[in-house]
Amino acid sequence: MDMKWDSRLYDDAHGFVSKYGEGILSYLHPKPGERILDLGCGTGDLTNEISLSGAEVIGADSSAEMILAAKSKYPHIQFYQADARDLDATVQFDAVFSNAALHWIPEKENVIKSMHSVLKNGGRLVLEFGGKGNIRQLIIALRAVFIKRGYHKNAKINFWYFPSIGEYATELEKYNFRVTHAEHFDRVTPLTSNQGIKDWFMMFGDNFFMDIMPTEKDHILNEVEEKLSVTHFINGVWNADYTRVRFVAVKE
Repeated sequence: MDMKWDSRLYDDAHGFVSKYGEGILSYLHPKPGERILDLGCGTGDLTNEISLSGAEVIGADSSAEMILAAKSKYPHIQFYQADARDLDATVQFDAVFSNAALHWIPEKENVIKSMHSVLKNGGRLVLEFGGKGNIRQLIIALRAVFIKRGYHKNAKINFWYFPSIGEYATELEKYNFRVTHAEHFDRVTPLTSNQGIKDWFMMFGDNFFMDIMPTEKDHILNEVEEKLSVTHFINGVWNADYTRVRFVAVKE
């Protein structure tokens, strides 16, 4: 299912994606002269951070809107639009880095095979994305409101892939990756927008609202916020119940 991205809203209200990505960046250890692919680079903030190491970094994203914004922000870095399931294997990398992107692609086998194809022997993967249980309470609340209002088809929509460590490590090992680090952790994430939950769904969950009119969508999200207000609105700030997985793996 294709997502249409609003790169300005992403930068203005959801900068936490890149900020929290700095955690997994610490596992990359980029070196001058290395060639590194930032897969699912968004608007390029972490790509730029990697470039400061002296490594040659290239940013790739499936969204034309994100790539356009990244090129505007960081004209000294090479960015290109690409499908993570079908990367150009003629260009080889010392490392593939990815933050908050791979949970958008359910075809994990194709993505892993594609990442394997662009890595040099001995090259490494450094990945963070949504893990099992990610945003569980947000989705439960949304689906309850859909069902209450008669939108049963919308309640069944699912376009994310949130694996456990065991699930994803097994997939990596099928392609002769040796997993050297894996963790699965909760990370309650403050949402900086004044309409935190509503803006979050408009940014990341718009595909749930197929064939629903904008006015009705607004009513639904108001009801979702009401359901979540006791547990997710803390000291005047909305929070998302994020759960993440991190992997470091070597191509053997």
